[in-house]
Amino acid sequence: MSSDHYFSASPASPENLRTIRVVLAGRDTEVTTAGGVFSPDRLDAGTAVLLSHTPPPPPGGHLLDLGSGWGPISLSLAMHSPRATVWAVDVNERALDLVRRNAEAHGLSNINAVTPDDVPEDVTFRSIRSNPPIRVGKNVLHGMLETWLPRLDERSDAWLVVARNLGADALQRWITASFPQGFSVHRAATARGYRVLKVRRHGSPPTEPITLV
Repeated sequence: MSSDHYFSASPASPENLRTIRVVLAGRDTEVTTAGGVFSPDRLDAGTAVLLSHTPPPPPGGHLLDLGSGWGPISLSLAMHSPRATVWAVDVNERALDLVRRNAEAHGLSNINAVTPDDVPEDVTFRSIRSNPPIRVGKNVLHGMLETWLPRLDERSDAWLVVARNLGADALQRWITASFPQGFSVHRAATARGYRVLKVRRHGSPPTEPITLV
């Protein structure tokens, strides 16, 4: 039995390409998936909850799908916002190859499927959408959020879906405690045993006192 996880950088398990049909951005869509990636046989329930309980993404700018897998969130973002640049970020090279394959098949030229290190440091995001890889462990998960949430543009939102029984409420408390300045977080939706958390980055406070005359 393979010891691969969906967060392995280079899965050693057989690729076993397959085609499935899913609904993305209101469209009946055929996509290619493979073994060694997250939820290869269906649209994961948590991802489905996220897609159905978040508003349409901004029409332009940079959008981030953190932990893209084979790409359901990235593809949806790109379909909704063809003028935006969508960054599909994952450590799993097989998953990134599937995102590229699916983007090309659907004529979505606005998706960059890359590893975390390949996102330019000066890129900030008008929205982040993620079904984060909870099973990587708390320390790795927290490190991911500490890296990417500060790259939200001001007055922009991150939307995270987490299963209630996998620590959604604890993660909400951790975000509240870890990002006290300029951020807020609340539970935006609950469905099918999942929480959708909305993390808002607010505008920066004035750098100098305001004098009223």
